[in-house]
Amino acid sequence: MTVEIRPANAEDLATCLELLNLLCSVEPDFPWEPDRQRAGLKALLASGDRVILVADEDGQVQGMVTAQLVVSTAEGGLSALVEDLVVAPGSRGSGLGHRLLSEVESWATRNNATRLQLLADEENTGALNFYRDLGWRRTRMICLRRGLVGGAERM
Repeated sequence: MTVEIRPANAEDLATCLELLNLLCSVEPDFPWEPDRQRAGLKALLASGDRVILVADEDGQVQGMVTAQLVVSTAEGGLSALVEDLVVAPGSRGSGLGHRLLSEVESWATRNNATRLQLLADEENTGALNFYRDLGWRRTRMICLRRGLVGGAERM
């Protein structure tokens, strides 16, 4: 069994969409709306300051993570917003999540980001413990959001 962490391509979108369905099932703030998620994946593929990385195990995508660069005035430079870390149930506990995060960190470093940040569901203790064990720390910041025209508010 060989696992390669690589950038996603258009042929990976169907499997990435299935993985996002799994992720949406544990994140009540983000309902499963496949047309929206497909559009988001396509937008990530279309830009150099964004990335989708997949864990490809012998030709089968078993996990993914996305990231995009944003300007942080606090950092005085770029920060990478990490999203959509998900590993297929049969591959969980195998280290794929750690490998995906490590590769996205390398991508962010190559792109001059000075910080990684992410949002996690406050009730997803498994994910929170996973991130804590990898050296991520909670901040005092909370996430606020407001829907705009064309973007239905779902909370």
